[in-house]
Amino acid sequence: MRKELKWRWLFFVVGIAVMSFGVAMTIKGKVVGTAPWDVLHIGLFQRLGLSVGSWGIILGLCIILSTSLILKEWPKITTWINMLLCGLFIDLFNWLLPTTDVLMYEIAYFIFGVIILGVGCALYISPNLGAGPRDTIMILIVEKLGGSIRMARLTMESVAAIIGWLLGGPVGIGTIIIALCSGYIIQAALPYFQRLLEKKIAGPEYDKISSKHTKPLAKEA
Repeated sequence: MRKELKWRWLFFVVGIAVMSFGVAMTIKGKVVGTAPWDVLHIGLFQRLGLSVGSWGIILGLCIILSTSLILKEWPKITTWINMLLCGLFIDLFNWLLPTTDVLMYEIAYFIFGVIILGVGCALYISPNLGAGPRDTIMILIVEKLGGSIRMARLTMESVAAIIGWLLGGPVGIGTIIIALCSGYIIQAALPYFQRLLEKKIAGPEYDKISSKHTKPLAKEA
């Protein structure tokens, strides 16, 4: 059990770090637009100061408290950790990554950022330790108002992007690209990380189990 928890937490924390690195890259390439929530975070940063990561934490805290009051239950510890680590990692990587005014480099930042963001999401989701603040409110919308998760996510992110745009946040074609492409990247990468996590937890036994499942298929062929 200790080994399993170790690997699950490792995937969770490293996944958040990788995802935050991708977010920071898309922010550096904001000439083409950023993710809907980051439009809001950047808009607040430009208007009120602090930092992009700080606003991510502040809004996450507001969402956690709101959903806790509605659901009448305290969120999981992983929801709090998700909120704090995302904000801290985004600010760290924003500070470490060099800023550029060259259009080609900004576009490269954005493209690689979208891919890394999606891979990081899949990595942190794979251990199934709990949802982040924004995912929690999305699930709450579905439970209370009905409809699909996709529509709830689209509505929530649209509202965040519009408010962020009104505050001066960077909305562009990149905002649409992230909204459309990130789900496909996560969907493609998630099974790989789930299998990798199972392999790390099972250790040498994983190969034996896998070979038992594949032998009958080999005979049929």
